[in-house]
Amino acid sequence: MLNFQPPVEPSRAAEAAKGGFNAGETIIEHVSNSSVTDPIIHLPKVFGIDMSVTKHVLMLWIVSVILFVGVTWLVRRFVRQERPIPGRAMTLLEIAIEFVRDSIVEPNVGQKWSRAWTPLVLTLFLFILLGNLMGVIPIFDVLELANSAFIHAGPDSIFARSLHGGVTVTANYNVTAALATITFVAIIVAGTRAHGFIQHWKNLVPSGTSPFIYPILIPIEILGMFSRPFALTMRLAGNMVGGHIAILALLSLVFIFTQLFQHALAGIGIGMVMSLPVGVALTALELIVILVQAYVFALLTAVFIGMAIHAH
Repeated sequence: MLNFQPPVEPSRAAEAAKGGFNAGETIIEHVSNSSVTDPIIHLPKVFGIDMSVTKHVLMLWIVSVILFVGVTWLVRRFVRQERPIPGRAMTLLEIAIEFVRDSIVEPNVGQKWSRAWTPLVLTLFLFILLGNLMGVIPIFDVLELANSAFIHAGPDSIFARSLHGGVTVTANYNVTAALATITFVAIIVAGTRAHGFIQHWKNLVPSGTSPFIYPILIPIEILGMFSRPFALTMRLAGNMVGGHIAILALLSLVFIFTQLFQHALAGIGIGMVMSLPVGVALTALELIVILVQAYVFALLTAVFIGMAIHAH
């Protein structure tokens, strides 16, 4: 016979929640950066900026190393072959290069400037795609289970501190702001190379415009110039954070119902009926979002660069 327990009163549930599972803290810990007051590696401040290594800094290094070493190794191995025949990994890389060049850069920047700006847009596309993808691979969750089972690293160890915090580096607004800043600088460089420094800034105002409209038009154009990187920053980070919060909130229902009804069967039931199927569907949607957000960031970067080159 099942040992079913009736629902506890709200006051008792609130008291139990204080010492039990806290969904809010769990979700925030899994999507936010590791605590700035307790980073993985303490480093001194430089010009007032804390240079300590947090979880997102670690993930930034991991994504950068994987991307740099992987692409370099594939290309060097391909070039050194007597009869260059691309393997599966090199074929995928070639598909990505041709896709970015032919479908993103060239239609917006133009064939003349395609070779100049494809490397930058391709780098942004691959970095964001890999950073997004690393966020859905439960590497650190497996390591945390291994630590609890048989490693037993101390809470003050570097290994234990590296397990806490979000793994999606592109969910950090500082990272996306840095990527958007690269796009912002690239827009100015592209316009300067195409028209010269002075003419690039003159292109903010269409030729033939009445001088009386300048006091209105110039501030609007400057605001629009800064709103582009801001939109890139918020769109990428917001989508990455939102998807993970939705998935974690659904999975938290298992523990919430278990704690609320004081029985594991309640959590298992809600997990089988709602959390698991909807969570799988959201994860599949998140995989689509991973690719779409990398594509959108690369596409808008190419569009903005093309607008600076082709001012008309």
